[in-house]
Amino acid sequence: MSSALWILGGFLVLTVLLGLLAVRRQESGGLADWSVGGRSLGPVFIWVLMAGEGYTSFSYLGAAGWGYNYGAPVLYVVAYMSCGYALGYVVGPMLWGYARKHGLVSLSDMAAHRYRSPWLGALVAVLATVFLLPYIQLQITGMGVVLSTVSYGRIGLGLAYFLAFAVTTGFVVVSGLRGSAWVSVLKDGLVILTLGFLAVYVPLHYFDGYGEFLGRLADEKREWLALPGHGGAVSGYGVGWFASTTLLNSLTVVIFPTTVAGYLGARDADTLRRNAVWLPAYNVLLFVPMLLGMAALFVVPGLTGAGSNLALFELVTDSLPPWAVGLVGVAAALSSIVPMAVFMLVIGTMWGRSVLSLVPRLREREKGLAQLVVVVAGALALVMTYTAPNTLVRLSLISYEGMAQLLPLLLVGLVWRGMSLYGGVCGLVVGVGLVCCLVFSGNDPVGGLNAGLVALLANLAVAVLVSLYGPKGGRDRDRDGRPDEDVLALEEFTDARVPGVPRVPR
Repeated sequence: MSSALWILGGFLVLTVLLGLLAVRRQESGGLADWSVGGRSLGPVFIWVLMAGEGYTSFSYLGAAGWGYNYGAPVLYVVAYMSCGYALGYVVGPMLWGYARKHGLVSLSDMAAHRYRSPWLGALVAVLATVFLLPYIQLQITGMGVVLSTVSYGRIGLGLAYFLAFAVTTGFVVVSGLRGSAWVSVLKDGLVILTLGFLAVYVPLHYFDGYGEFLGRLADEKREWLALPGHGGAVSGYGVGWFASTTLLNSLTVVIFPTTVAGYLGARDADTLRRNAVWLPAYNVLLFVPMLLGMAALFVVPGLTGAGSNLALFELVTDSLPPWAVGLVGVAAALSSIVPMAVFMLVIGTMWGRSVLSLVPRLREREKGLAQLVVVVAGALALVMTYTAPNTLVRLSLISYEGMAQLLPLLLVGLVWRGMSLYGGVCGLVVGVGLVCCLVFSGNDPVGGLNAGLVALLANLAVAVLVSLYGPKGGRDRDRDGRPDEDVLALEEFTDARVPGVPRVPR
């Protein structure tokens, strides 16, 4: 047990040091250098950073828990991430070019520029923060559970939650996006090593190989292998839910604020295209916790509620020596730290640029304010973790369903000049209101479909209709006066570089 604690402690210290060492690579020291890495990250850093955002504590805990509880429905994670990466091949370079051309650093910044409305940027920042805070709480909760479990209970949950907050805040405030990219290199190396080992070791240790394991699964747990999984129609996770959730999340992930931060950190659009091609390979690792969650059905039956999220770690702590448990725990902990760091950084960036800078005397201090907001956001999520704990999967789904409602206003607005400010905001109000009503009333799925997709369709319909026929629709070009190339994000559909913007030196 002591060896596991020493390994955990050593790697957490190394994590902070790596993040702080990244400060030496910062150039201007301004908000852009801190928040998007000076737009200079190459293919390797972008790949590990964006892979790190997709492989979170949910992958170790929630994915294994879903595999344990339901089986096949958990494959929606692999489906939507792969589809999202394909969409990112087009959307990523488009957003990168738009932000680089106009000197933008966040999603809220883009909204403010597109509609020439600073208050809209502030609204997007506030709304995104509301939906990102539960995701930060998810990572704090996940890392806390991991640290407590792999330390065999020597680290209590309360202390583990605080360590998650302290370690992440310790380097992200100072080093920004570049620090997260450096830590991602360490994290991804450990994730590949530990999951590759577990994928071979666990079936051999408990079942003498995959043949016996899969045979028992097919004979004794057949309903776990097909939709709607264990629980049947009662679970609500049938084909309609699977397809609608995959569609919704694949659309949402390309405009998720943390994904956009990764896009904007790239040094050129071709880096993002290559990244979109190679990122799906990382999804292969997601099958490991899903399968091991189902393996736990035979080894530790009877896990219920939030306890099912520990299915993978029940196998790990039962079968491996403490030093190996420590290594797996470090990989899982870093899978919380990296995305949590980017979530906090994105919130700080949006508030520093789009909210607090609306006060004239604060405009020259936007980086310092952004760093302060990082601490405040992390502390708020920590308090939420202590006072309002919830299941891991539910928190992540609420975040995606809510964030999806920004799609018409932002993504459609960047390719269609006819989208008016009034129409986009009306659609957003309808979408957010409807998804909150459906989710918090327990009607998700609704009619077998993901509630977020139902709300998004209503959102899009209202946005388009109001833009075309509303009091401020139909003549946006005449009112705005800017040419299409200054309003829309069109350049990167055809060219890897934005005209007139020099390429960052390699």
